[in-house]
Amino acid sequence: MKSLLLATTAALAFAPAAFASAAFAADTTADATQVSSVIVTARPNPEDPPVVADARKRLSETPGAVSVISQESYINRQTLALDDMLRDAPGVYAQRKWGGDIRVSIRGSGIGNANHNRGLLIAQDGVPLNEADGFGDTQIADPLNTRYAEVYRGGNALRFGGALLGGAINMVTPTGKDAGFQNRIRLDGGSYGLARQHVALARQSGDWDVFVAATNQTSQGWRSQSQQNIQFGSLNIGRSFGEDREVRFIVNGSNINQEIPGSLTLAQFNANPRQSSAGNLANDNGRNQRGVRGSLRTTWRLDDSLVFEGAVYAVWKDLDHPIFQVIDQQSRNYGAFGRFDWDGEIGGKRADAFFGAWYRSGDLDSNFYVNNRGGRGAPTSRTLQNAEAIDVFGEGRVFVTDQVAIVAGATWGQAKRDYQSFAIPGVASTFNLKADKTYDWVSPRIGLLWQGEGGDQVFANLTRSVEPPNFGSMSPTNIGFAPVRSQKAWTGEVGARGHRGPFTYDVTLYRAELKGEMLQYTVNPSIPASTFNADKTLHQGIEAALDWAVAPQWRIRQTWTYSDFRFKDDVQYGDNRLPIVPKTFYRSEVRYDDPRGWFLAPSVEWSAADQWIDYRNTQKAPGYAILNLNAGWKVNQTVSVFLDARNLTDKAYVSNTGAATTWTAASAVLWPGDGRSVFGGVTVSF
Repeated sequence: MKSLLLATTAALAFAPAAFASAAFAADTTADATQVSSVIVTARPNPEDPPVVADARKRLSETPGAVSVISQESYINRQTLALDDMLRDAPGVYAQRKWGGDIRVSIRGSGIGNANHNRGLLIAQDGVPLNEADGFGDTQIADPLNTRYAEVYRGGNALRFGGALLGGAINMVTPTGKDAGFQNRIRLDGGSYGLARQHVALARQSGDWDVFVAATNQTSQGWRSQSQQNIQFGSLNIGRSFGEDREVRFIVNGSNINQEIPGSLTLAQFNANPRQSSAGNLANDNGRNQRGVRGSLRTTWRLDDSLVFEGAVYAVWKDLDHPIFQVIDQQSRNYGAFGRFDWDGEIGGKRADAFFGAWYRSGDLDSNFYVNNRGGRGAPTSRTLQNAEAIDVFGEGRVFVTDQVAIVAGATWGQAKRDYQSFAIPGVASTFNLKADKTYDWVSPRIGLLWQGEGGDQVFANLTRSVEPPNFGSMSPTNIGFAPVRSQKAWTGEVGARGHRGPFTYDVTLYRAELKGEMLQYTVNPSIPASTFNADKTLHQGIEAALDWAVAPQWRIRQTWTYSDFRFKDDVQYGDNRLPIVPKTFYRSEVRYDDPRGWFLAPSVEWSAADQWIDYRNTQKAPGYAILNLNAGWKVNQTVSVFLDARNLTDKAYVSNTGAATTWTAASAVLWPGDGRSVFGGVTVSF
């Protein structure tokens, strides 16, 4: 693989010339790809709404792997959570475990986590869905209340101050100016009792605009113990003070009640993938949470060359989580960030830069109780978990020629953990303890960006990432925190993206050398996993996307991710592969858009290789291929309908897995994917 990376690096340097000499390159004025494309290039797409075009232009300045996912790319299919929304983004592994709990991993980020999100910043309007210690949820993202999403893979998320291996995903709430409608009503539903209602209003009056939306969703689920009852709300009020000057107040709320069916053993999966874990049924496992996120933000042009963007925010969340015990938590997170964007010249050379800071603080009150069939019994644990972090960051580009830019940047970060536990009378496992820990780091970044006259780009960069452990990884005992260290890595990447004739392409190769990767293994299906630091590990792979306008009204979209994640000369595991993420993952969709307003789009999702379950590489979960069919009809300018049929052959497959140190027949780490299902919906926009 190392030689492959080197060879491809050289090949990419000549990619624009090679494409230019190809037979199809003569058609440089071919129709631009549809707005549904997620690929970022430096060439404007006339079909992009202005807000999406601006996002693509901004991200195209990044010397690395990025994507923009507009609402248009998923609005005409069933899109319930992040896995549906991120489906076509290259390099993003987003697979559902249950309900809205999606395993989201970029370049192997957080694959050591048994549950929820780590190693990847997930944010809405720059406000993190992660807690201040880095632990995060995916359930509170509503695709219908997202105008577009920005995906910054790996070190390309420096704009958010982050130094995480996976990078960042930032969802942007619609405004009254860019929603694309004034009124919208959407009704959809289908298999397993799914019913969803969504209503949204967008208004602009003079300098003011407002967007308000609400979503209600219920479902029985494909497996038993899978019911859902979910509500989302969004409010975005803005006041403009001229070009590039505005103040905006945004509030997003959620009320989420979901049952958890649990993971299965291989024998259970083979016998009946729809069954639920016996322990989950007995304890009525679920995850119920309420939350509100609010921010006051501004974009303000200071002069012709300098723009400031900043915000203050607050987040409140209440969690009731019956699993092996009932977890009752309330958290409050606060923060502020500010970033300056500058365009100008240095020594007569075109240049631009951004620089800023991000501060965040959070406190969490955690109480555990005996689980009496989902109800609270006697208390078993009480802790206070406070976290604080700050990042100071900056990155600049200088065009040493008209087409070549040198890029350099860095972030300095500090994270603090402050923990207190209390002895509970009669509970021998509890104790009085105060513990704290501080982590500091500097993560530099260098890169190159070449941009052709037609918008094709070739890029390369080298970035250092650092991830301090969150409270869940630190597992305090009566003598203090567990000896879990920060995870560190150097990641190099090269890639190319652009348009050539009927093709829009994006390909990136990366190699990350990690030290102290935080990995976990499942203790049992109900208990959160235990964390350890590996010595050295290697994450390397290829992220590729290709949109091909085969003929008028015909398009083929393909994404392919190759992931080679493994230990490196480990004392226990040698060069074994890391479990969870499949080695090769491919998606393809063929779409026909009829001039009369209807479309048809069959697709395939193919996990082409079996994936390891355990670190000792003794057992694999089977690969799979599933077929889907999406269709829709724009009846008129107001009404559109869609049909989304999934897993047409009713294939029993493993969507994703947990990890075990050594697989045994009792290892319950498999999450089945849904069986055959059919969904439909109608949208009225006026």
